[in-house]
Amino acid sequence: MRRLFSTFAQGWPGAGLLILRLVACSAVVAYSLNRLGVARPGEPAIVQVAAIIAGGLLLVGLWTPVSGCLVAAFSLWALIVKCGDPWSNILLAAMGVALSMIGPGVWSLDARLYGWRRILTSGTKRGSL
Repeated sequence: MRRLFSTFAQGWPGAGLLILRLVACSAVVAYSLNRLGVARPGEPAIVQVAAIIAGGLLLVGLWTPVSGCLVAAFSLWALIVKCGDPWSNILLAAMGVALSMIGPGVWSLDARLYGWRRILTSGTKRGSL
């Protein structure tokens, strides 16, 4: 994950990415739960369950490039099979692609697990490296 993102956005850009992740997650989970309840004949329920899982990963910011691409793929699949409003599917696909390219931000599990860390040895002072 560290190789994909040189830094994790902090401050206002990090807050913006958090908001983008929350909106994308809530939209994909709500849409998938709705479609899970009223599935068409022949429509596999595993697709909706996988979309809910991808939305959950996006919520916590874990494996953001993968989960963003999955959200985009599920949204494009819903666009192709004509499920729901086409513009909301296009918007959700664009948000998934944008999150997979930009990254999750500093308030995510990706930043906690794969972010840069400073190692201080006992012989160095706090201000010097």
